[in-house]
Amino acid sequence: MQLDSAQLTALAQILRLGSFDAAAAALGVTPSAISQRVKALEDRVGATLVLRGQPCTGTPMGQRLAKHAEDVALLEAQALGASDTTAPPRLRLAVPADVLATWLIPALAQVPEMLFDLMIDDQDTSADWLRRGEVSAAVTGQARAAPGCDVLALGALRYHATASPTYVESWFADGVTAETLARAPMLTFNRKDQLQGRWLMQKTGRRLTPPSHHLPSSHGFVAAAREGLGWGMNPTPLVAEDMEKGRLVSLDEALPLDVPLYWQVARIMAPALAPLTAAIRAAAREALVQGPR
Repeated sequence: MQLDSAQLTALAQILRLGSFDAAAAALGVTPSAISQRVKALEDRVGATLVLRGQPCTGTPMGQRLAKHAEDVALLEAQALGASDTTAPPRLRLAVPADVLATWLIPALAQVPEMLFDLMIDDQDTSADWLRRGEVSAAVTGQARAAPGCDVLALGALRYHATASPTYVESWFADGVTAETLARAPMLTFNRKDQLQGRWLMQKTGRRLTPPSHHLPSSHGFVAAAREGLGWGMNPTPLVAEDMEKGRLVSLDEALPLDVPLYWQVARIMAPALAPLTAAIRAAAREALVQGPR
């Protein structure tokens, strides 16, 4: 089935900007023309693509087709070369929040000819975006390549179980043991976050379920630990200064948790994304723990 490029572009703009009016303004046409293009595309594929609302959102098929339009634009930009008269191509990536908060931004800044649309997810599930066809690349904790993707090892992001000195004095006066860890309030990023559980298993050999706060913010996570709200697994790059100045302490300096990370990219997009892949690998070599070569 051959799809009309103008219709796909209209769909992508609606889902990016959130409304038919905004898409029309961006493309320099009337809202009626945008509506007609989307209606024709929906008739062509036999499915609803846009859920009208504030903002407009895409159905699963709508999201896939919008990503397809963005991928085609990126491939065309690579083939034809950059132009001052055209907008930079847009790339959708799935990345863990801690990766974004620690080392990814400098890598993205090395590729100014692209616009980035980041989907934030846990490292254990970010590859699911690739499997659903909703992104073109992902930083993930999974070594097994998603279908149609290449995978490159990046290194490991090191975490420490950290808490404020006051918190440690209050909750671990008798030592960091299975018994005290089972009672001490813990920080959890969200319900997908398994890092604290992994560290607890390594530390105690038991599956503990301490009381837990949910804080879906990398910097908020650090701030909560610093203020004594609970203990949690924080990436070394975010807490190095706090630990050096004594605002945070490790519950066990000899037991960090290294989380391997991988760059997965859709094979068909790999040539167009080669500059980004090179930038990400270079940034990872500087920021992550590298294994034996």
